[in-house]
Amino acid sequence: MAKEVNFFSKVLEKPVRPFVAVVGGSKVSGKLQALTNLIGKVDKVIIGGGMAFTFLKAQGHEVGNSLVEDDLLDEAKNIMLKAKELGVKFYLPVDVVAAAEFSENTTVKFLPVQEIPIGWMGLDIGPASTRLFREALNDAQTIMWNGPMGVYEMDRYSKGSMAMSNNIAQTHATTIVGGGDTADVVQRAGDVDEMTFISTGGGASLKLIEGDTLPGIEALK
Repeated sequence: MAKEVNFFSKVLEKPVRPFVAVVGGSKVSGKLQALTNLIGKVDKVIIGGGMAFTFLKAQGHEVGNSLVEDDLLDEAKNIMLKAKELGVKFYLPVDVVAAAEFSENTTVKFLPVQEIPIGWMGLDIGPASTRLFREALNDAQTIMWNGPMGVYEMDRYSKGSMAMSNNIAQTHATTIVGGGDTADVVQRAGDVDEMTFISTGGGASLKLIEGDTLPGIEALK
């Protein structure tokens, strides 16, 4: 636990730059405060997973039946605006693996984000996004990753998350992987030994990033 606390506080207070935050998972709502807080600390933000569609819709894209939190579109716009004001590079997927239904056996298409058909949903980042994100990571010295790039539990939609894990593992950066699903992806991708630190506390590490006081840690201090 001491290792966890030291890692996160050191990275957030004095990261070696460029510092890149990779944020994925299904919902913006769970990561909104962390994102708002991180924007002021990082040099680049890479967004993947279901939460990317709230940002893409906020930019005016048709996202079909993809997961979107309509009540957070303004928040998403504000985060992108804040990133622009601070000179933080903000990366969103440029293509997706889309399907008409959420299943392992349905037809899938690789589509640019501008071409998601009405009624279809994006379930993973596509190959062009993987390449773009890899290039964005090339010069990173510190990487914090929280949240998969797609529905990695199904093999068909796991490629983006596996590639992200491999690409982060191949950098020369200090790499911090936050929490449950992300640690699971790293395990499946066989990259555990390549990561500098894998946190066991997904939600708690996000709270720490959000700048919250964690009572247990305060007591230990």
